[in-house]
Parts: sequence; C-alpha cells; structure tokens
Amino acid sequence: MGRGAVAAAALTLWWLTGRAGAVWLELSTTATKCLSEEIQSNVVVMADYSILFEEHPVRPTVFVKVTSPYGDVLHLADKVTYGQFAFTTAESGVYVACFWAETLDRGMVINLNLDWRVGIAAKDWDTVAKKEKIDGVSLELVKLEAAARAIHGNLLYLIVKEAGMRDLSEWTQVKITWLSLMSLAVCIAVSVLQVWHLKRFFQKKKLI
Repeated sequence: MGRGAVAAAALTLWWLTGRAGAVWLELSTTATKCLSEEIQSNVVVMADYSILFEEHPVRPTVFVKVTSPYGDVLHLADKVTYGQFAFTTAESGVYVACFWAETLDRGMVINLNLDWRVGIAAKDWDTVAKKEKIDGVSLELVKLEAAARAIHGNLLYLIVKEAGMRDLSEWTQVKITWLSLMSLAVCIAVSVLQVWHLKRFFQKKKLI
C-alpha cells in the first residue's frame, strides 16, 4: 500500500470515527443555543470556545453549561469570553453544551466560535508522534489502527442499541396485541349486553 493510499484510508476512517469541526453560534439575550451529540462511553471529547469580538458598546460575556445524558454537569462557566473543556464520556447517550448571554443590550447579537472534537479527532497526534518517535507512514498506520478500534467500538455500540430497540419494539407489539384483544373483548361484551337489553325491552313492551 502506497503513502497516498494509506493517507486516503486514514482520512476516510478519521471521518467515520472522529468528528471535529468549528461552528459559529449567534447569541442574544432572548435565546439559549445548544449543541448536542450522541456519544458512546469511554470517548474523549474536547472543545474550545471564544467570542468573536466586534464593535460592541460593552464587553460581552457568555455562560456555558455542559451536561451528560443523566444531567451531570461536566463543565460550567459564568461570564467568560473564552474557555475550553475536555472529558471522557462515562456513559453512552446525548451530551449537550449550552451557551447564553445575559449582559447584552436589547437586539444585540454576538458570535461565538466553538471548536468541538470527538473521538480520535480529539487526540493530540503530534504528541503521540513525538512520544513514540514515529512519523510519515508509521503515524498514518497508528491512526488507522486507532480508527479501526473506534469503528469496532461503534459497531458494537450500534449492535447493542439495535438489540435494545428491537426488544422494545417487540415488547410494544405484544402490549398492543393484548390491548387490541381486550378492546375487542369489551366491544363484543358491550354488544351482547345491548342486544340482551333491547330483547328484554321489546319483550316487556310485548313487541316480540
């Protein structure tokens, strides 16, 4: 395999297993902006955020709160202009990072730059290369190995999640079947009672 093929494969696996990207969030005093992502356990998450300063009459600041799927606060910052957070996920689920501003004038909007990195995209490969004394193709192969492990972990996570959803679907289907049978039985019972009541009524009136 040539260097170009190794680099292309590494890039493909990197895209599949590690997500990284900078986004701009427009913040005002009327809304909270949140970024959420479903991440499995034992995955490294890193992020840097900073206000993109423009001409503002006052120096704007933001509030930041990052929570786990169970509501645990992983990062909290008040009235800051920049910051960063990093953590390793303890459980699988949706992780949420929310940003809001409270010191803005009415109608004022500020831009916040957020660089969010997950999985192997959050790994410092320069440090790894220096520590392991590798570079070039060897470094790309290390990245490929890490990406392959991440893909394997993602596949196992998806298999477990799919099995859970299938079990839930089967349980729901069984419950719906029983409820349908109970509804049918109630309808039949009510119909029989109505026929019996009407028959007695007509007999009393000597109509039959």
